[in-house]
Amino acid sequence: MGVSQGLYKKAKKLIPGGTQLLSKRPEMFLPDLWPAYYEKAKGCRVWDLDGKKYTDMSYMGIGACILGYADDDVDDAVKRAIDKGSMATLNCPEEVALAEVLCAIHPWADMARFARTGGEAMAIAVRIARARTGREIILFCGYHGWHDWYLSANLGESRSLDGHLLPGLEPKGVPRGLKGTAVPFVYNDTEGFLRLLRKFKNKVAAIVMEPVRNRYTEKGFLETVCKAARRAGAVLVFDEITSGWRIALGGAHLEFGINPDIAVFGKGMTNGYPMAAIIGKKDVMKACQETFISSTYWTERIGPVAALATIEKLKKHNAWRELAVTGRRVKEGWRLIAKRHGIGIDISGIDPLGHFSFERDNLVLKTLFTQEMMKKGFLATNAFYASLAHKDVHIKKYLEAADKVFYRMSGAIKEGRPEKHLKGPACHTGFRRLN
Repeated sequence: MGVSQGLYKKAKKLIPGGTQLLSKRPEMFLPDLWPAYYEKAKGCRVWDLDGKKYTDMSYMGIGACILGYADDDVDDAVKRAIDKGSMATLNCPEEVALAEVLCAIHPWADMARFARTGGEAMAIAVRIARARTGREIILFCGYHGWHDWYLSANLGESRSLDGHLLPGLEPKGVPRGLKGTAVPFVYNDTEGFLRLLRKFKNKVAAIVMEPVRNRYTEKGFLETVCKAARRAGAVLVFDEITSGWRIALGGAHLEFGINPDIAVFGKGMTNGYPMAAIIGKKDVMKACQETFISSTYWTERIGPVAALATIEKLKKHNAWRELAVTGRRVKEGWRLIAKRHGIGIDISGIDPLGHFSFERDNLVLKTLFTQEMMKKGFLATNAFYASLAHKDVHIKKYLEAADKVFYRMSGAIKEGRPEKHLKGPACHTGFRRLN
């Protein structure tokens, strides 16, 4: 057992669940073998506690490091901010500058509020929508965090979050009084959405959704949602925490030409530093003054400084175009390699955020892929989140390694027992207790 896995074994005794983020649990990748902790990260390289170096061709900080790890320009801006003091009794001027920048990029928006994490920013957006409308019902599509308003969808008899979040997720600790206040609809299912809206009529406070998810929007879907929200007097909230900055400078909705009432950002906006933004139209955002939304650490300086530096660099490099090209190369590589070795896979996701799944024995084969790629020096799973740090050389070496691994996997599949090639158990697929 290496230092990293030894520390994770200790962590599970001290930290419920072992980590703070489900998506970073080693059991989600390669149980007993995934290097749980890092010593250093730079560009698209990661060093674990045992001194082993890997090229990260997986999630890049779960989508947070869009420029690459420890970007010099962003880090230098942050260091200067720290030297000047990251917190004071007074407010930092950079938050005003960031509000101006975000509203300039999104001309439909007039005002901005800030938080430091995506989940809490979504909770703020929902609070604003309910305060603005005086209504309670939220119709939603996609994943929007861990807060009560969202998990309340699983308080009913059906598993409403299956397909949106994680199958079988228990809403323990969520007040039963929230039952029925959050109701899901399916992305690109226009008729299903309209039926749901007719059912709740004038009780809907907000329609909350990611403007793009695992696949691109079908023609007319977002337009229909937007028009229906206006007619119903509901606040349209676009969750751009994951999709933002990857399809356009700003929200993906700018590329689609659909303007919401509120848009929420996080993750890639600061390249790894905690920051989130809620931007919106003035007549909606002013409802902040009619409820209580406030927190000390929403006023610190590092987040806005990192955001300003990151946005400037994304704009300078036309990052969204480069990310799309990189992502397409990897997705096409998966397709060709799988075809060459006769392995059935399904490829999904927008180009900068690609995914694939195996048509049979998915968890076993996903684990085997990760296991064998790690031997070749790659952090890899069935997803690839592109960053500006991923250059031609990284993609070339990754696809060459993946080709060899798929060749070996094809032999294991033909034998009929690919699981016997695993050094440990198969990875987890959803929420489960670890200790």
